[in-house]
Amino acid sequence: MDKQNCFTDNGILTADTATADGLMTEFSLERILAAPKKYKYETHMHTKEASACAGSTGAEMVRAYYRAGYSGIIVTDHFFNGNSCIPAHLPWEQRVELFCRGYENALQEASKLDFHVFFGWEYNDNGAEFLTYGLGKDFLLAHPDMLSWPIEKYLRAVREAGGFVSQAHPYREAWYIKEIRVFPELVDAIEVRNASHTNPKFDKRALELANNYGLYHTGGSDAHFAEYLPGGGMEFDCELFTIEDFIRAVKDGRGRVIP
Repeated sequence: MDKQNCFTDNGILTADTATADGLMTEFSLERILAAPKKYKYETHMHTKEASACAGSTGAEMVRAYYRAGYSGIIVTDHFFNGNSCIPAHLPWEQRVELFCRGYENALQEASKLDFHVFFGWEYNDNGAEFLTYGLGKDFLLAHPDMLSWPIEKYLRAVREAGGFVSQAHPYREAWYIKEIRVFPELVDAIEVRNASHTNPKFDKRALELANNYGLYHTGGSDAHFAEYLPGGGMEFDCELFTIEDFIRAVKDGRGRVIP
C-alpha cells in the first residue's frame, strides 16, 4: 500500500483510504474524535504508607495513574487485619490516622491535577478479603473494637452504615489463603476481574459466583507499584466526582469492568 494515498489533501486519514495493511479501521479520524469519552477508574490499589506489600506512595500512584490515562483511583489499603504496615501497639486513633495517610497524600497530589481520589480499604478475615467503599475515617474511629467482630458482623455493620462491599478475588489461590471462603449473601458485589491474576480460572469462577447470586460486578488491578500498573479497573461514560457516584454507577449498571 502507498501510505501517501491514505491521506486527503488536507492530511485527514479517512475510511475510504483504509486497507488490509491495518493502517486504519473503518473509522475516520472525525468519528474517532467524536466518540464519547470514557472515564477509567482504579478500584483496587495500595500505597506504601499503609500497606506493607506496596512499594509506592499515594502521590506516586496518583502520578502513575494520571499518566496512564485514568480519571481517578480508589485507595484501598490493607486494613490492620491484613498486610498492614501500621504498628499494632499504637492507640486506635493514631493507627487510623496513619492508615489514612496514603489516601490523604494521594488526594493532595490529585489536587494539582484533573484527577479524582476516593477512600476505601481492604478488610481481611483469614484470607478472605473485602473491598469496602462508601465509608470514611469517622466509621473507623467510631469502632475501635471492630477487629474482634466476626466477619458476618463486620459485613452487616458496614452495609447498615451505608457502605458497599465487594469481595475481592474470591477464588484466588495463594500461600496466604489457607481456605477459599465466599460470602455472596453478605456482600453487594464480587470483584470479577483482578488484573493481577495470571490464572484466568480465578476470575472465571468469580464471575460465575456473581452471576449465580445476582451480585454487582467490580474489577480492579490490585496495584502495589507505580512502576507496574496491571491496567485493570472500571470504565464509565461519565465522570465520577465522589465515592457515592462510583457506588451509584455500579448499581445502575453504568460501569464496565476493564477486561
